[in-house]
Amino acid sequence: MVDPLTVRTRTDDVAATGATEHESPTIRVMTTGHELDESEQIAPGASGPAPQMDFAADQVVFELDQLSCFYGSFRAVRDISLKVPKNQITALIGPSGCGKSTLLRSFNRMNDLIDSARIEGRILYHGVDLYENGVDAVEVRRRIGMVFQKPNPFPKSIYDNVAFGPRVAGFRGNMDELVEQSLRRAAIWDEVKDKLKTPGTALSGGQQQRLCIARAIAVEPDVILMDEPCSALDPIATLKIEELMRELKENYTIVIVTHNMQQAARASDVTAFLTMGEDRAGYLVEMAPTQELFTRPINRLTEDYITGRFG
Repeated sequence: MVDPLTVRTRTDDVAATGATEHESPTIRVMTTGHELDESEQIAPGASGPAPQMDFAADQVVFELDQLSCFYGSFRAVRDISLKVPKNQITALIGPSGCGKSTLLRSFNRMNDLIDSARIEGRILYHGVDLYENGVDAVEVRRRIGMVFQKPNPFPKSIYDNVAFGPRVAGFRGNMDELVEQSLRRAAIWDEVKDKLKTPGTALSGGQQQRLCIARAIAVEPDVILMDEPCSALDPIATLKIEELMRELKENYTIVIVTHNMQQAARASDVTAFLTMGEDRAGYLVEMAPTQELFTRPINRLTEDYITGRFG
C-alpha cells in the first residue's frame, strides 16, 4: 500500500531525474506487403476510445481516466484512458508530435513546470489522484523518477551525481553504500568504482545515461519514466540500456517513450500506440501485450504504423 502523497512545507522542486542476463523473446515486426482484407480482422482506423487492457487491482500503478493535456488553448493529448501495470515495461510509440512525451511527463507532473500547461481528467497513482489539491509535486517526482532523452549528468563528480538527490531528501544512512548500490543497480559500478571523484560529464554517452539512471534510483522511486533514453546512443550502448531495463523491472515499474520499433518490440512487455487527429491532438489507438500488438494488431492504424506505411 502506498501512503498518501501529502503536502510538504519546503518549496524546493528537486526531481528524481536523470530518474538481465535473460534475453526477451524476439518479436518480428510485421512487413506484410498487401492490403489486408476483412477476414484478417484489422479494424479500420478510428479515433474512438481504444479497448482497455485490464489488470488485477493490486497490479495497477497508474490509471488514466479521460486524460487531456493542454498548452494554453492547444490540446496536445486527448481523452486517454489506460492502465500501467506494476513491474513491467510499458512502451509508448507513435509518430512525432502525437503527445507521447507530454503524456509521459504528466505521470510525474513535470508539465507543471510549464506555465501554460494544464490537464483535464485524472491520473491515479496507486489510487491517489496526482493532481488533487494537497498532493505534493516534489514527493510525486521523488517516487516517479525521470530519465531524459539526452544524458544530463550534473557538473559534479560521479559520486556527487548519485548522492545529490538523497542529500536533498535528508538521507541519514550510509551514503557510500547507497551510492555503490545505486551504481550497481544501474550496471555501471564496475566501470566507475575507481574513479568516483571524476566528473560525470567525462563518461561516454551510454555511461552517462546509466549514471543518470543510478541518480534516479538513488532516491528509491517506485516508477522510472524514460523519454527516448537511447536516441543519442550507439547500438551497443542501446542494448546495454535495454538489458538494464529488463533487470530493473524486477524492482521498478518502467514507462518508456521510443521511436524505435525494434526497441519497443525487444524491451517492453506492454505497448501503447498513439497517433493524432486532424486537430493535432494525440489519442490512444491501441494498447496490448507487445508481442500481440506487433504481430496481431486490431486496428488498421496500428498495422500501418508498425509496418512503415506512415509515421
